[in-house]
Amino acid sequence: MFKKILIANRGEIACRVITTARKLGIATVAVYSDADRDARHVALADEAVRLGPPPSRESYLLADRIIAACLATGAQAVHPGYGFLSENEDFARRVEEAGIVFIGPKHHSIAAMGDKIASKKLALAAQVNTIPGWNAAIESPERAVEIAREIGYPVMIKASAGGGGKGLRVAYTDQEAFEGFSSCRNEAKASFGDDRIFIEKFVESPRHIEIQVLGDAHGNVVYLHERECSIQRRHQKVIEEAPSPFISEATRKAMGEQAVQLAKAVRYQSAGTVEFVVGKDQSFYFLEMNTRLQVEHPVTESITGIDLVEQMLRVAAGEPLGFTQADIPRQGWAIECRINAEDPFRGFLPSTGRLVRFQPPAQTMFAAQPVPPGGGVRVDTGVAEGGSIPMFYDSMIAKLIVHAPTRTEAIARMREALNGFVIRGVSSNIPFQAALLAHPKFQSGDFNTGFIAEHYAKGFRAEDVAHDDPNLLVALAAAAQRRLLERAMGISGQLDGHGVVVAREFVAVVRGEGGQHRQLPVGIDLRPSATGDGPGAMSITVDGQSYAMALDWAFGSIRASGRSNGRPFTAQIERQGLWLRVAHDGRRVDVQLLSPRAAELWRLMPYKAPPDMSKFLLSPMPGLLVSVSVQPGQKVLAGERLAVIEAMKMENILTASSDGVVGELLARQGESLSVDQPILSFT
Repeated sequence: MFKKILIANRGEIACRVITTARKLGIATVAVYSDADRDARHVALADEAVRLGPPPSRESYLLADRIIAACLATGAQAVHPGYGFLSENEDFARRVEEAGIVFIGPKHHSIAAMGDKIASKKLALAAQVNTIPGWNAAIESPERAVEIAREIGYPVMIKASAGGGGKGLRVAYTDQEAFEGFSSCRNEAKASFGDDRIFIEKFVESPRHIEIQVLGDAHGNVVYLHERECSIQRRHQKVIEEAPSPFISEATRKAMGEQAVQLAKAVRYQSAGTVEFVVGKDQSFYFLEMNTRLQVEHPVTESITGIDLVEQMLRVAAGEPLGFTQADIPRQGWAIECRINAEDPFRGFLPSTGRLVRFQPPAQTMFAAQPVPPGGGVRVDTGVAEGGSIPMFYDSMIAKLIVHAPTRTEAIARMREALNGFVIRGVSSNIPFQAALLAHPKFQSGDFNTGFIAEHYAKGFRAEDVAHDDPNLLVALAAAAQRRLLERAMGISGQLDGHGVVVAREFVAVVRGEGGQHRQLPVGIDLRPSATGDGPGAMSITVDGQSYAMALDWAFGSIRASGRSNGRPFTAQIERQGLWLRVAHDGRRVDVQLLSPRAAELWRLMPYKAPPDMSKFLLSPMPGLLVSVSVQPGQKVLAGERLAVIEAMKMENILTASSDGVVGELLARQGESLSVDQPILSFT
């Protein structure tokens, strides 16, 4: 076994590899860009080497510097993680030529299967069903439009070296094919250093199911069951689970055997994933092979109990697999939610900045350790409270993984874990994850890759979050307000007869859009006989609905827990000036508790409308202004391109919402923009 390895990556996957390396007694070397100088993976590693400036093309994509870091530190092997250089054939070959072990497949396997065009040709030669498409690199956007017309819309435009949703677009029209080709090529060149693009037919209403394979240098290959990855937004996986609630045992076996056959054909060594698109009739077609460790590998680890990073290290060190296909268990159900720095209520635009609060739910299950009986909760992350989410890399904050005996129990455990996940300073997609988990079709397993596009066609809005009992959030606010008032009652130095007296009757003002606030009558009774939940319990009535409440919430904290009508809950409560903000099961409300007289006066208060910013093009997110496509005085039509912003390795095209004339340019190309910063004005 190796004595020292270098991890050629950053973030949570670098931390994940370090965890297993420590278990095996292997020293680790981290690499970092200037943006990651204080990152968690740098602190965890035994040594760290600077690569360069923040952009990945000037740091994490520089093979020469990574190889030099290995030689300088005496690292015997390099683990590439996922993304960056993990599926770069040239990098793997150069590492091997330098006398360093590449912890992954051999470069010839990456060449055969890591390249999407080459892998499709190999699959066709092996008589594996593949999706119709154009399997050669396309030279221009005009040619892309011609090919798209020949195949028939909709088509999928894909970067040959792409992955993780980067360099991928679906086009339904000539214009979308033209623009999608250009954007894919630019993203692919920036992220992977390879701008080859191909096109294939987009199969509508498919399932995306992948098989985890593991091979060694002795010709042994096994599959570790499947992962259901159909819940996707813009072709980026959002929720993954294992096993799939859809396929039969016969289909599972057939897909696994085909994946093994494909891996053996390229003499595959290490962990890899064979992806399939699966139809309603459970017919399946080879899509591509990822010659690396997948983001969602923890769900496979949870149901099999096999540490995939450990197996990659052992295979790279020349050891044979220590088990056969018959030895691989499949126990319980695992679900993973990707917690990303994006604002679901603003079109999922990236959100960067400092993590003012980062408090994951309590972990009972850990990477590189056995799965406890009955499952648990696991958090894989590369950040810590006080750290930052830079604009130069992907948006992942953490991966939240749960395991339970059944799928129903796993969903319930995940919902509770999301309730307790506190993130402040940047926006996160936790409310969206909560809404997906609560959706009846997700809970029944009736979904495909178009699920999010179908059910959230107009984007994600607060009203899309269904809640079993909306008044519970108001009751939680009332309980917290009562705790605050109790503290005021205990302040020393109050004059006799003039101390704080707390009433029992209140009116809850629930904030609404455009000043349309709701008012609900609230009663609070502190008599212990009202509940059997112990000291400090109270009985709360909201609009005639009763709650026997016991709240465990400390002043200044956010996470709250307790029991309501005998049922345990986890929620988040924080003060926002005079308001109390309560979040539970994805729903968030702002509540203010007033006396009945104060509530009467509140209704008479005028509403102050926000300023009209319709005459400006505002930056919807923090990012780099790549280009401005218009000039002052230019007439523009609705839908016409105005500017392009790059953030977290994705290009975002800003278009005109209506016809108009450009006034003044307020930002320059190359400028770093903040949220809602004006880019240009209209006359």
